[in-house]
Parts: sequence; structure tokens; C-alpha cells
Amino acid sequence: MRINDAIPQKGSKRRRRRVGRGIAAGQGASCGFGMRGQKSRSGRGTRPGFEGGQMPLYRRIPKLKHFTVINPKHYTTINVSKLASLPAETEVTLTSLMDAGIVTTNDGPLKILGDGQLNVKLNLKAAAFTASARAKIEAAGGSCEVI
Repeated sequence: MRINDAIPQKGSKRRRRRVGRGIAAGQGASCGFGMRGQKSRSGRGTRPGFEGGQMPLYRRIPKLKHFTVINPKHYTTINVSKLASLPAETEVTLTSLMDAGIVTTNDGPLKILGDGQLNVKLNLKAAAFTASARAKIEAAGGSCEVI
């Protein structure tokens, strides 16, 4: 078999429609587009997705430029200002905070946020730290360990 043998079968391909070549050709004058209207004019009718002036689907769906996260990460959050009441050299984890009554519910792994001031040296073990929280804890002489 050669490349020139690979041709469509007889009758499977139709010749292209030649429009605007007179009445005898079958698609003369208006070329099958009707008499008037937007879709009969020269050039293209409307762009893909055009809905006649209605807000198109591609602008209706993602209102905020992104879709919501399907499986978001949920953290138990606490600010460093709440940790200031703890004694110095304390090892702080989610369970120790729940025992102390500072955190009441376990909403997931512990995340330390940086609102407030901290003057106590603490050893924190949490799943995540914000940059400002890490800076305040280390400025007070404490340590941050990601678990």
C-alpha cells in the first residue's frame, strides 16, 4: 500500500457548495441565507458563544475569576495575643491549648496567626504559622516547629 492509495471511497466525499453563481447553480442571489437579517450579511454572523445580547455563559459562570476550592483546608486558628497569658518555656500544641481552655473546639490542625503582641518565650508546635506570627514568636525568644 502506498500513500496515494489512501483516498476516500467513491461517493463518500461531496463537492463543496459554490454559492453566488447564479440561479441555475442552485444557490444564487442570497446564497441560501435568506433575504435580510444579521445572519445574511457579509462577513461572519456572530462570534461563538454570542447569545443575542444576553450575558453569555462564559461571563455568567466564574463570577470571581476562580472556582471555589472543592476540599479546602480547615485550621484551628489562634492569634499570638492569646498565647501571652501562658507561662514561659511552655510547649504549646493543640491539645495543651485545649487543656488550658484557650481553644475550645478542634476544627483541624493548629495555625498560629500574628495579631497582637507576645513577650513570653514559648515553644510552639503547629501545622502552620503566618510570617508575622513566626517573626513575633522568634523575637520573643521562642521557637516554631511545623508538624
